[in-house]
Amino acid sequence: MVLPVVSALLAFVEALFRSRRSMPREILALRHQLAVYQRSIRRPRIQPADQLLWACLARLWSGWQDALTVVQPRTVIAWQQKRFRAYWRRLSQGGTPGRPTVAKELRELIRRISRANPTCGSPRMVGELQKLGIHVAKSTVEKYRVRHRKPPSPTWRTFLKNHMADVVALDFFTMPTVTFRVLFVLVILTHERRRAVHVNVTEHPTAEWAAPQVIDAFPWDEAPRYLLRDRDHVYGTSFRQQVRHMGVEEVLIAPRSPWQNPYVERLIGSIRRECLDHVVILKQRHLMHVLARYFAYYHQWRTHLSLAMDCPEPRPVQLPDFGEVIAVPEVGGLHHHYERRAA
Repeated sequence: MVLPVVSALLAFVEALFRSRRSMPREILALRHQLAVYQRSIRRPRIQPADQLLWACLARLWSGWQDALTVVQPRTVIAWQQKRFRAYWRRLSQGGTPGRPTVAKELRELIRRISRANPTCGSPRMVGELQKLGIHVAKSTVEKYRVRHRKPPSPTWRTFLKNHMADVVALDFFTMPTVTFRVLFVLVILTHERRRAVHVNVTEHPTAEWAAPQVIDAFPWDEAPRYLLRDRDHVYGTSFRQQVRHMGVEEVLIAPRSPWQNPYVERLIGSIRRECLDHVVILKQRHLMHVLARYFAYYHQWRTHLSLAMDCPEPRPVQLPDFGEVIAVPEVGGLHHHYERRAA
């Protein structure tokens, strides 16, 4: 590739020692050969070394354009400009190109924050990350945050937690008797302390029967703000009117979605597993008696995970100084509670 350039340099050195008389003849012969070359080849093949040679000659020799016949003078200038751009490109790309990569842990943290806080904008997320000692640009948060398809809205669980003190839930469950009669049990539960404020049994549940039950559960100015229930037809017109007159707003769960009324469903499951699955019910009065004994135990002695292992009616802690531990049977011996009593 560099052989023509080396040959030209050697010829230049040789010309310095050649006699002036033979030089014009040699120039004539070379120009004739160059003319034949230009006539026979439309576009000569130029190598990078040739480009470098003419770029250097253009800087060192003022008359370089008169001797140039292989290409146009503007081509040599374009070569020089190309070399200049390549030189500065090498300088600017000395390090790793582009912005530094964002760690996978940080990307996952940004996505987790955006999922848990759908109403939080990018500037607030940047501030939250700064409080954690992480400094990122707003554009980085915009790139990796989760895009919500729907307008931001709190989840059903968040709604229940935010309104726990103002929400009561009610639901029916069935219990067969020894004579195969089916009894319907209505349970009204407060979310805040998991207290069953009202329990009643009927053989024929109707809207006219269910409406007074809400009044019995909240006789004075104790009506809750929200009443959470399913879409059963037993909650008819008279029931809805009674609830509306009490200033209570009904919150209906989705069809066939009992998980949206979790606390009362959990209570009904506890009643069945801890009491009714172990008892043969004789009649309606017997069922009410069994439920009354169970709820006395449930409210005063049964501990709850959701209440930090306390009871719906707060139960004091008895220190060892109170005396020995004794077992007291509850619900006919199905359960026991334990307390300390002095000897």
